[in-house]
Amino acid sequence: MTSTAPETQRGQDAGDPLGEQPTSWQRRLRRFGHVPRPETPLRDRLDPPYTRPGRQVWSVLAIPPQVADRLVRWSGWGGPLLVTLVAGLLRFWRLDQPKAVIFDETYYAKDAWALVNQGYEGSWPKDVDKLILKDPSSVPIPTDPGYVVHPPVGKWIIGFGEQLFGFTPFGWRFMVAVLGTISVLLLCRIGRRLFRSTFLGCLAGLLLAVDGLHFVMSRTALLDLIVMFFVLAAFGCLVVDRDRSRRRLADALPVDEEGVLRPDARIAETLRLGWRPWRLGAGVMLGLAFATKWNGLYVLAAFGLMTVLWDVGARRTAGAARPYMAVLRRDLIPAFLSTVPVAIVTYIVSWTGWIVTDKGYYRNWAATEGKGSSWGWLPDWLRSLWHYENQVYDFHVGLTSGHTYESNPWSWLVLGRPVSYFYEEQTGCKESSTGKCAAEVLAIGTPLLWWLACFALAYVVWRWLFRRDWRAGAIACGVAAGWVPWFFYQERTIFLFYAVVFVPFLCLAVTMLLGAIVGPAAGTGARADLGLTSKDPTGERRRTLGAIAAGVLVLLIIWNFIYFWPLYTGTSIPEDLWRDRMWLDTWV
Repeated sequence: MTSTAPETQRGQDAGDPLGEQPTSWQRRLRRFGHVPRPETPLRDRLDPPYTRPGRQVWSVLAIPPQVADRLVRWSGWGGPLLVTLVAGLLRFWRLDQPKAVIFDETYYAKDAWALVNQGYEGSWPKDVDKLILKDPSSVPIPTDPGYVVHPPVGKWIIGFGEQLFGFTPFGWRFMVAVLGTISVLLLCRIGRRLFRSTFLGCLAGLLLAVDGLHFVMSRTALLDLIVMFFVLAAFGCLVVDRDRSRRRLADALPVDEEGVLRPDARIAETLRLGWRPWRLGAGVMLGLAFATKWNGLYVLAAFGLMTVLWDVGARRTAGAARPYMAVLRRDLIPAFLSTVPVAIVTYIVSWTGWIVTDKGYYRNWAATEGKGSSWGWLPDWLRSLWHYENQVYDFHVGLTSGHTYESNPWSWLVLGRPVSYFYEEQTGCKESSTGKCAAEVLAIGTPLLWWLACFALAYVVWRWLFRRDWRAGAIACGVAAGWVPWFFYQERTIFLFYAVVFVPFLCLAVTMLLGAIVGPAAGTGARADLGLTSKDPTGERRRTLGAIAAGVLVLLIIWNFIYFWPLYTGTSIPEDLWRDRMWLDTWV
């Protein structure tokens, strides 16, 4: 039930798809932990089955077999929905607190309100936040265009919540909290599909639900959580597409007289996989991601390469002698057309509000300053938009002004410098030895989860390189796509909360590590991974100890989230207790 490496999955994309002897490089890598792929049925390697809880679990709980089977069927959705319900209750509890415009809400909440009311962002006067909090109806929307440096999708989403619940803290945080909650459900289902285990899928979602950075960003009207949602949705679409295309490939392969599926080089190299709507959906999601913030472009490139390599692995497993050439001929162009052009069109469509008005910033540039250009045959709106994008790019790469809470991406995984969104000091606090209380919203991940994730990432990379586990490679790709690009802009002003984009993949990495700590269940790969047989009592003892260790780690992470709860929600606590939670000097 909890194995991250069932026998039917391990090494399914490694070389030697026909089960020949390992190559020389594989033999050399054994000293680092590489193990050859065990002999498993070809269909299970192309379309692995889901693990099921052993009968002994239901026996201990005194649940009849018929009821147990029904619970197993329902758990695929019931478990994720239960975890999502918990995450939603946490995120919507006192969502309007603090009743303030915190951190960059001062930009996005107001831009969103102008966008949904007039189609373009306005130039708001300074010090208008207090008036908005006091009486938003008395604050007119400025008609003069405002210069904004992020695409509009995230602000449209924030604005939708404002249309529902008003120009208030609850209104501008509502839709972000909705997406934060749904992202937990997405991760449960994605984790279940990745690991072929409902338990591990729900565990990944639970870890996301109790991550402090994801929690804070789900309760704040900023854009990065919205980018994370679309990136995660795109990843989920690609994982579903991978499963469906491999199942289609398996269904096309021949079956011998004994009913065993056999590889076939001709079919593996020539079969067209047909219509792939989930890959198209990924293109839309990735377009929405970089139509919220431009860092989604890097994810588009990384995920595009990843899905093509998945096709290579599928055709190799099916028996293709030249899988790269087969993918080049059959899959590369459809993969490109399903993602890149779709994402670009999605991005352009997101600017519709700006295009159909004549007052947006730089909207009339082509007809004024840009008049007489050699590109004059293009529509004015397109040339104006292109000029706007160039100006925004220059702004982003030139943003080097210092900030109190800026941090280098090298420090993100260890939470070197979190961001304080809100801080309020209160005097006359009798519970504190200093006579003061403090209320703060601190954008910081749950420390124990993130520090464990450092080890989990090392395990994931090792497993990808030396166990040839595609799931580890997918998780590493998700982390790298959201993290590595920031290393190219280390001179730029950047913040820890940008890391929320790859937090779901950190949770998947920790889940994979915890699954490995528990170990595979009897009969699901114990021989391959641990040198144990299903009847070996030592294996059961090791699994019991592993389950206890993993359970303790999860409980410590949940405790750590509860301990930092006041700093995530802006709850007023005695200053002594606030200082106790400043574990590192750089957190102050």
